[in-house]
Amino acid sequence: MKLSHLLLLPLTVAASALSGNDVVRIFPSGASASVDKDADDPAIWVNKANPANSRIIGTCKGGGLYVYDLQGGLVQAIRGLDRPNNVDIDRLGNADIAVMTERGAKRLRVFAIDPQSGKLSDITGKTAMFAGQLKEAGAPMGVALYRRPNDGALYAFVSRKEGPKKGCLWQYRLQRDAAGKVNATKVRELGQSTGNEIESLVADDDLGYLYCSEESVGVHKYYADPAASPERLALFATTGFIKDREGLGIYKAKNGKGYIVVSDQGDGESQIHLYPREGSARSPHDHSQLVAELTGGADTTDGLEVVSADLPGYPAGLLVSMNSMGRNFLYYDWRDVKSAIQKR
Repeated sequence: MKLSHLLLLPLTVAASALSGNDVVRIFPSGASASVDKDADDPAIWVNKANPANSRIIGTCKGGGLYVYDLQGGLVQAIRGLDRPNNVDIDRLGNADIAVMTERGAKRLRVFAIDPQSGKLSDITGKTAMFAGQLKEAGAPMGVALYRRPNDGALYAFVSRKEGPKKGCLWQYRLQRDAAGKVNATKVRELGQSTGNEIESLVADDDLGYLYCSEESVGVHKYYADPAASPERLALFATTGFIKDREGLGIYKAKNGKGYIVVSDQGDGESQIHLYPREGSARSPHDHSQLVAELTGGADTTDGLEVVSADLPGYPAGLLVSMNSMGRNFLYYDWRDVKSAIQKR
């Protein structure tokens, strides 16, 4: 969808530094059609057989899950969901699935992704979350999928609206049953916080880590494998934010390098902070260096997602950011992000 139909923003893709600080401006190269109420969290499905048919899947706070093409056109809308929140994509067995938290129903919703069209079909089984937890302590918010490399086992990390300072995250094993439905089995509790809300989560399948944003505190890092220690490995992104730490994504480069991408939920125009995925020479868990700070027109951003796959129009990768004002998702060419990093 043409940006000129949705935004009063320049269409140039050149990055230019904002005056008076180190924040670098980039411009979106595309945008999705609007959702019914307010967008929330996107995920990107890469169609490896036909990259042109890759899809952006995003939640709507009004009760929907929307599927878009790379041009921003609406492919599918699933409505009537009970307070959907975050969504993530991974592979279970020989098929790709999208998993969404349904906060009002206190469960996960699981959808199979058609390998040709990218459309979704519901395969939710027994996926109730936070058994025994009352009110908002049992209301799922964020979700991150982790596929263990050595055996392909798929896990879902889930955060909640409210929770204890210790054990605020629960990890579930996802498995298909004989009917093809996906069920969730709790395997452990982990995570610590100061009591602030944790919504956004992202897992690094390749390196085996989980990251979660405590909104007014920072980003926590843990081992993703349930057999590993549940102790926190790092806390970073603790300073330099205007408002809440919200969306999380991982841009994967070769040899374990790349960036951890964090949205700063500023009103009017949010910012995006980038930290080294590989850590530092001192420690793989030292993510304290701010690599770049960007802004790109997205308003009050909740969720974001990023991939490094070569997609039509986005040969270096694609960054998608929720935009509250437009009730949609903005698309950014990673080549512009790379240019912004070089300018810092």
